[in-house]
Amino acid sequence: MELGRRLLLLMLSVCATVHSVPLDRNEVKQEPKEEQPEENMDTGLYYDRYLREVIEVLETDPHFREKLQTANTEDIKNGRLSKELDLVGHHVRTRLDELKRQEVSRLRMLLRAKLDSTNTQNLQMDHTSLLKQFEHLDPHNTNTFEAKDLELLISTATKDLENYDAERHEEFKRYEMLKEHERREYLRGLDQEKREQEEKRLQELKDKHRQHPKVNAPGSVDQLREVWEETDGLDPKEFNPKTFFKLHDTNEDGVLDEQELEALFTKEVPHRRWRRSVDLNRDRVVSLDEFLKSTEKKEFSQPKEWETLDTKQVYTDEELLRFEAELRDKEEELKRRAAALQQEQDILKERGKALEAQRKEYQDVQKQKEQQPEDGAPPAGPNGELQFQPAAQKQKDKEPKVFSEGFFNI
Repeated sequence: MELGRRLLLLMLSVCATVHSVPLDRNEVKQEPKEEQPEENMDTGLYYDRYLREVIEVLETDPHFREKLQTANTEDIKNGRLSKELDLVGHHVRTRLDELKRQEVSRLRMLLRAKLDSTNTQNLQMDHTSLLKQFEHLDPHNTNTFEAKDLELLISTATKDLENYDAERHEEFKRYEMLKEHERREYLRGLDQEKREQEEKRLQELKDKHRQHPKVNAPGSVDQLREVWEETDGLDPKEFNPKTFFKLHDTNEDGVLDEQELEALFTKEVPHRRWRRSVDLNRDRVVSLDEFLKSTEKKEFSQPKEWETLDTKQVYTDEELLRFEAELRDKEEELKRRAAALQQEQDILKERGKALEAQRKEYQDVQKQKEQQPEDGAPPAGPNGELQFQPAAQKQKDKEPKVFSEGFFNI
């Protein structure tokens, strides 16, 4: 999708979803069905809710609503649409003022929480200077919503969405390069015979995928003729838009509603974007007049050819080489870190062994101390039992032995 187009789609989607109600031509009371947009309309912006609410309030003004429906991407991006704010009703301006004050209050709470989380003591915060870091509103006027606020909101959202799209494209490119790198590494690990077989198999899969039936653009003459032939069983050479419309207006209420349109398209072909381009009055149904006008457009007979992702490589050979070099550098860095961690682990193991040896030595010393008798304690026997001696014998054993000459003559 071209840059800035998503913001216009968001505005038109809010317009169609919030304020359009299906016409009750049969006078049967039915609850209006809430439309699910073709794309996830959550922009991902941190001011997404504020953006939505501003658009919804502006859409309640008939003049601004008409200008938006006729605006293009350039009108939105160059600020031309912002000048229409001076012509909206007073109640709309009042509601916009309230929305801006709520947004300013929310941003101030975020700033205070951020300062508190960093333990910054700043009792006299200058909110005006801090609010300057937010580009989607005018920080010098915190009370009223002016044309400058709308211009800043649109320009900032357009820029942020463009950056977001660029980041998504870069992520997808890296994903595709990683798949190609892994494929090459897998083939490199095979012997020559198996590598040739695998390369042949992959090439056959690519050729088969490229030969899939062409998907016609939704709402084009070729796509409607396909329905005319396959669903209605009629000769495609006799295709007639008016007859086609009446055939598929199953309830004969003069319009093609959501269910009738869904029957015209396969699940692979989105129809909501086509319906928005055809539904000129935004009543969420396509009348015969609107349908016939769509067949007069150039896109009906000469639609742009749809391209699948595999028909065009999203990266160049130079980008793939740089990507693989980056992977090698990261791999080498991981190896160095793994080697350093292994060395630290070996050192810790050696220290653990030394500590275990010291612990064992300490336990042995403690055990020896426990086995040694205390002073005055009777000696232990061979089995550890205590041996007691009579006191006279103990005294005699302590006296020095004197050997007489006659002792040896006994």
